[in-house]
Amino acid sequence: MKSSSKSYAEAGVDITAGYEAVKRIKDHVARTVIPGTASELGGFGGAFELMGYKEPVLISGTDGVGTKLKLAFRMDKHDTIGIDCVAMCVNDVVCSGAKPIFFLDYIATGKLLPERVEQIVKGVADGCCESGCALIGGETAEMPGFYPENEYDLAGFAVGVVEKSELMDNANVKEGDAVIAMPSSGVHSNGFSLVRKVFDVEGDELFEYVPELGRTLGEALLEPTRLYVKPVQALRKAVTVHSLAHITGGGFYENIPRAIPKGLTARIRRSAVRVLPIFDIIAKKGNIPERDMFNTFNMGVGMVATVPADQAEDALAALHEAGVDAYIVGDVIVSDEGVTVC
Repeated sequence: MKSSSKSYAEAGVDITAGYEAVKRIKDHVARTVIPGTASELGGFGGAFELMGYKEPVLISGTDGVGTKLKLAFRMDKHDTIGIDCVAMCVNDVVCSGAKPIFFLDYIATGKLLPERVEQIVKGVADGCCESGCALIGGETAEMPGFYPENEYDLAGFAVGVVEKSELMDNANVKEGDAVIAMPSSGVHSNGFSLVRKVFDVEGDELFEYVPELGRTLGEALLEPTRLYVKPVQALRKAVTVHSLAHITGGGFYENIPRAIPKGLTARIRRSAVRVLPIFDIIAKKGNIPERDMFNTFNMGVGMVATVPADQAEDALAALHEAGVDAYIVGDVIVSDEGVTVC
């Protein structure tokens, strides 16, 4: 017999809704099971058996979706925001050379609506399946009085594993290395506080069709963050990758220098950057200087890799085979700036 509490329900927390939510998400969680998954939904902790490694190093990453959630609320679309949550975590983890193996999510809401939780977790499961990692647990918290009834927050936690001998940092980056850009799918999940300042997201602007985008503004902005796990794995099998940088908060100027050692700089050719139309629209409508755009958004580049110049063509071929229309966006030079966009 399942527990129930009339007093707790009168305080705004319906634990029976929680049971219904768990029932609804079980099939989505089951889709993510991979070898090593050692726990079932509903336990106190998620278990995963580490197999086949001699000197395993665990790499972890955690992140949320940020104020992009405000757009999901306004458009009442919740089935892709979970992909964003997974992507923001696993895209960081792969930059150390790790393979994501499991993921946990956290959903906090003012009122627990099982149908909505199912949609959110569907997106999380979709992201996990595309990344090859298992969704082994999570938490759904109903917090009346803390969150509005129709709002929620979403965060996640990913763990990956890599052989110690295959760990990646920026130590091997050399002068002359090619900088390769992997295109983004859109704004991803960073910079939405500025996006919300530029556009009236509480009004009808999100529902307006924009010819340059071929869809409504809201649909373009809610496009889920691209997952780079499998393309990066294919790239590392094909060539020597010296470093990787996930272009998240802080854009080019904060993230690319993390993949470049002191004394060297990634020289990004501005003319080579394939800026997506959504960023041109944001810049024009918000009257935002280009330097600020490149210091806030990914500008159409979600991940960059540095590889030896003589392996650049093989790198592009491997990424194209993996479904990524990658291109050379710059090179590495001697300088102390970390990155330049010129």
